[in-house]
Amino acid sequence: MYDVAIIGAGIIGSNIARELSKYNLRIILLEKENDVANGTTKANSAIVHAGYDAKPGTLKGKLNALGNRMYENLCKELEVPFKRIGSLVIAFNEEEMKIIKDLYEKGKINGVPDMEILNKEKLQHLEPNLNDDVVGGLYAPTGGIVGPFELAIALAENAVDNGVELQINSEVKDIQKLEEGYQLFTEKGEIKAKYVINAAGLFADSIHNMVSPPTFEIIPNRGQYNLLDKNSGKHVNTVIFQCPTSYGKGVVVLPTVHGNLLVGPSAEAVDRKDALESSMEGLSFIKEKAQKTVESIRFNDVITSFAGLRAKTSSGDFIIEESKEAKGFINVAAIDSPGLSSAPAIAEYVVNLLKGIAGEFEKNINFNPKRRPVVHFIELPDEEKAKLIEKDPRYGRIICRCENITEGEIVDIIKRNAGATTVDGVKRRARPGSGRCQGGFCSPRVMEILARELNVDITEIVKDGKNSYILTGSTKKTKVQLQEA
Repeated sequence: MYDVAIIGAGIIGSNIARELSKYNLRIILLEKENDVANGTTKANSAIVHAGYDAKPGTLKGKLNALGNRMYENLCKELEVPFKRIGSLVIAFNEEEMKIIKDLYEKGKINGVPDMEILNKEKLQHLEPNLNDDVVGGLYAPTGGIVGPFELAIALAENAVDNGVELQINSEVKDIQKLEEGYQLFTEKGEIKAKYVINAAGLFADSIHNMVSPPTFEIIPNRGQYNLLDKNSGKHVNTVIFQCPTSYGKGVVVLPTVHGNLLVGPSAEAVDRKDALESSMEGLSFIKEKAQKTVESIRFNDVITSFAGLRAKTSSGDFIIEESKEAKGFINVAAIDSPGLSSAPAIAEYVVNLLKGIAGEFEKNINFNPKRRPVVHFIELPDEEKAKLIEKDPRYGRIICRCENITEGEIVDIIKRNAGATTVDGVKRRARPGSGRCQGGFCSPRVMEILARELNVDITEIVKDGKNSYILTGSTKKTKVQLQEA
């Protein structure tokens, strides 16, 4: 029997798994998809919010600024890209300046440091490309940007390095209460665990309802985005919000940690938890709203558009608590924005909640907070590049010309714990296919490398989801095959 079963390997489940791996516990991390970070985590704004927007006294208010402070050290330990570039909320009239002042007061209560209300002149000095009709804004230097799926992958890898068992393609179909603990029925068999942590994202309500009468409902909310080429990456310097509304934080303009420009999201209530299609209407909406912030954005630089789903509830706050009907079953649900920012603090909160239920845990004296160094070949000095190629010639073969990614880097991220098994899994870990051509040239080579390293036929390699096959067979038949036909 496992001590703890965690359902869901997104940014929240992976953070909790890694935090629990600091103790001598038998832990299993279950994910229904083909890879970790394949839900909300792979399609969001990638913002580490400062914490001024959350309502004081709520879980969001308590955990956002706290999680923000933990990011620098966490990303350093796991070698994940994180930049504290600051965030702005801009106002276009005096009525919106009242909102700015309210955000400032909430930020002070929530523990957000070093905030400043700026006039128009200071705003435009910080962001020269802002539209001229801004009148002022709120600046929070602790705001930041991160690689969200890269962080979740690194957390899962480090958790596995420290003894956690990861099981993908393992959707939980049912849960039964036992005299001690729970029995989980998954696609891959049955699992028993003393305690269960429900971090199933959009499906957290369905998982909770397996052990308890319904007490909350997850409402999917779709956000669409445009990602622009690196030519536009320096068009803004900070994360720029307009004043929030009842629909959320609104359309944001921000640089990414890899030098692109990201614009979005929309905020659309949808009735399906797989409604990930983008639309002309949604993309036109974010373009119009973004141009209110920075009119000069070059939308002809868009290299891809995508959509993500957020898990909302009517209460508007995170749900992090033991089920009243199922002892030892902890729901970590409705983790919408600022869930990414709060994730490290949420993990600590959940572990402390579990300790309150189960008692103190024995520490894992062998816990290693650092994962094996990640090679970014193009960033190395020439001497180090030469030494690495001499040691492993695969680092001398460029596979992705847009992002300058080598075969050696791709092999490395396949061979790691929680390693890549799909084309998009390689893309999220090492970035081939993330550039201007979006994998048009490098994808076939990535498939060949995956097939070789995983020792499977190339027709078994999928793009991302379980059945997203790319090849079904050869396009040409040999002379013998034609004769037999």
